[in-house]
Amino acid sequence: MSSVQISPSILSADFSRLAEEVNAVPSADWIHVDVMDNHFVPNLTLGLPVVESLVKASPRPLDCHLMIQDPDRWAPGYAEAGAGSVTFHVEAAHAPIRLARAIRTAGARAGMALKPATPVEPYEDMLAELDMILLMTVEPGFGGQKFLDVVLPKIRRTRQLINRHGGAVWLQIDGGVSAETIERCAEAGADVFVAGSAVYSAEDPDAAVGKLRAQAAAAASRVA
Repeated sequence: MSSVQISPSILSADFSRLAEEVNAVPSADWIHVDVMDNHFVPNLTLGLPVVESLVKASPRPLDCHLMIQDPDRWAPGYAEAGAGSVTFHVEAAHAPIRLARAIRTAGARAGMALKPATPVEPYEDMLAELDMILLMTVEPGFGGQKFLDVVLPKIRRTRQLINRHGGAVWLQIDGGVSAETIERCAEAGADVFVAGSAVYSAEDPDAAVGKLRAQAAAAASRVA
């Protein structure tokens, strides 16, 4: 398993000060950008023009999570804009293998996201085409939701699949990640953690990143 990575979500940041907010977490590994289109999920956030601006403003690479319809058409553009990682939802993709390859060709890491109720097993043969699997631990659409413990067994099964295939696929968790939940996720096998309100609602967001990283690393070492 790779080392712990923390990806603060700007969904919980102050949208009027995004450049300052991405610079408020210098110890983060990534900046997580939730792109929602009000179709795949019932919320509208930001899109490609904002990502293009953030690429220039952010000291950390962007981790774009596309909660949109027709990612086959739109996802490669985020890679071309300079995002370091682009994740699409398998529930919305028409040709996920072709899409993952297109994202990689455009220069980004290719991630595939699954909603809480979507099983991972049907996509086992796709692992070689991916750099990351994102398991949603809330229903996608809104920040600040309560973590769904029901996803923990799926995290364990996904880690087993990744280990069985010997790939260097990262396992990302997104939704309700906090000081109260991150250790359970790390023990189950996650290694990349998206945290929104747990970081940006803290008095010192960067200190919150460091605390979450330390908690996850300690939990992961207990099961190593």
